[in-house]
Amino acid sequence: MLPSFETPRLILRPRVMADLADCVAMDRDPEVVRYIDGPWADPAAHRAFVEARITAAYPDGLGYWTVRTRAPDAAFLGWVLLIPLDGTEIEIGWRFNRTSWGQGYATEAAAPVLAHARETLGVSAVADIHPDNAASMRVAEKLGLRRIGPDGHGAIRYAG
Repeated sequence: MLPSFETPRLILRPRVMADLADCVAMDRDPEVVRYIDGPWADPAAHRAFVEARITAAYPDGLGYWTVRTRAPDAAFLGWVLLIPLDGTEIEIGWRFNRTSWGQGYATEAAAPVLAHARETLGVSAVADIHPDNAASMRVAEKLGLRRIGPDGHGAIRYAG
């Protein structure tokens, strides 16, 4: 089971099927998925991909959180993940609507998830970031993740 988190501006709740349309719509923006491989060009495959991620059985304490504003409209901003990666590593990641970029939301939302990984689960997390994705690298650095080099697949690995 995933905990929920609240920050001064945001609410993070476990992602559910009711979030599907918002997630798919966000991914339809080519700038949002510019540095991420996925089935974005095929609507049916894209929807199935997101559904599979929502319904997957992750180990306790791991999964996806939907991020919304605390404002009365509770606008969908994006999501943060904490999921198993190859082997024993845990990945932290984030994706946000382009309209929310540059406002500190990714850092604000990922911080309690990273704290949950460290303090509740007792694990560190890694983030593999495309080498041209300077904004995500800045988020990783603001979270206190340190750059440890390439991940072996063309991305830059951050850990902490």
